Parts: sequence; structure tokens; C-alpha cells
Amino acid sequence: MASLDVYLDDLLARGRAYFSGDEALAALELKPAAFAAAITRSIKKRRLVNPRHGFYLILRPEDQIAGAPDPVKWIDPLMKHQGIDYRISLLRAAAFHGSSHQASMVFQVVVPRQLRDIDLGRHGLRFLYQSPEAFAQLNKPELVRQMKSDAGFAKVAGIELTLLDCVRYFHKAAGINGVAQIVKDIGAKANPRTLATAAAAYENSAVRRLGYLLEWAGHGRQARALEPFVRQAKTMLSLNPAVKPIVAALAQVHERNAKWKLTINETVEVAE
Repeated sequence: MASLDVYLDDLLARGRAYFSGDEALAALELKPAAFAAAITRSIKKRRLVNPRHGFYLILRPEDQIAGAPDPVKWIDPLMKHQGIDYRISLLRAAAFHGSSHQASMVFQVVVPRQLRDIDLGRHGLRFLYQSPEAFAQLNKPELVRQMKSDAGFAKVAGIELTLLDCVRYFHKAAGINGVAQIVKDIGAKANPRTLATAAAAYENSAVRRLGYLLEWAGHGRQARALEPFVRQAKTMLSLNPAVKPIVAALAQVHERNAKWKLTINETVEVAE
């Protein structure tokens, strides 16, 4: 009967640094109490971490400083373990697509269920909820790419979904200026037709804000693809809804962009 340490070494030798409690218990033929005690010892020795119930990560020496391997190496098996579809998006996806200004230890994942965030050492996984109906329309092969790691592949939002997600969840993407930087960096790579198709599953407000930022950044083809959505808008909205005027009268001094039906209540600034 192999010990847990031997089992972990064997997994690592095969290039796998994760496992479920059920598969390990079956392989080791231990009684549940003995298995739980062995797991607890390995966690105390910092050989294992447990991001979700019944799912474990094996820490190589180089992972122990950060507290866990890069999440791109284990997000796919974790989500399969939970039976939930997903896509990596926002800052990590923007960096993947070439937004060189994006560097963050926060790993953001869009999912169709409410999930608790995960913090492991220096790594933070943030789960962003999207309605199951919209998620099902969007998490398709033509809109989602594959991010390769030394442990396999993980689903990552394509350029079009990355742009739309960043605007939709702008408060998680370094604010409007952070989103503007991403739009400037990668907006020209978006396919206009694909962008318009994906935009139909998002709130009209997010689509109009993205259209404005694309136009502001000089990505005219992509911006024009979103112009038809403005016809569905009934009211003016603020470019940055996080900015609240101290006095109501101050709202009148902001530029009003009739084309996108937006009040430009913040000056957009990005790095050159």
C-alpha cells in the first residue's frame, strides 16, 4: 500500500500537480480517517494546499514562496472538479492578448454561478458572476481561446469577450482608465462582426461605454460595429458610473456625447 507521499511524488513525475480526494482515497486504499490525517500532515508541511473541498494542489519547492502554482495551471481541473464552466477574463486575459500594461496577481474568472473567491498565498482568484443565459450564449469555441501552460490548457476569453467583460466589470479592471488602457492596447485586434455578436448578450450600457472607448482610442471599425446598440438606449448614462457629483448641479457641466448617449463625467487618461 503506497503512502500519500509516494502518491504525490508519482503524480509530479507524471507532470500532474493536483488531485481530488476521491481519486487519491481510491488509489491509496486508506481508511477515510487515516487519509484525512495524512492530508492534514501534508498541508501543515506545506506540501499541499486545498483551494476547494476535495481538491488539492501539490506544491513544488518553487511554488511554496507564492503559496500556490500559477492558477492557469490548475483552474481547468478545479472547475471540472466542481462541474462548472468558466473563462479567464479581465486583466489576465488582457495581458494574454497583448495589453502589456496589465500585470496583476489577481486572477479573474467569469462563471455562471455565485462562487466564493479563493486566496492562496500571493494568488487571489476572483469569481465574477454572469447570468447563466448570457454565459451560455458566450462561452462558445468561437469566442473563447485556449491559454497554454505546462500543465495543459485553460479557457480564456477571446479579445472580444475580454473587452466586453472589462467594461461590464470595470470596477474589477482598474476602473474606467484601466479599461481604456486595455481598449487602446488590444481593441484593434477585435473582429467587428464577432464583437457585435457577443455584445448582444451584454447590458446596453456596457456596450455603449465600450463603443465610446473604442472610438476614443481610434479603433473606428470596432466602434462602428457597436453603433446599432445605441438605438436601443432610452436614457443618457455616465461614462463612469462610479463617479458621483457632490452637488447635483455639477452634473450639468459634463460633456454630453449624443452619439453614444453618454455623459462624459471623467477625462480618460492612459499611458502612452
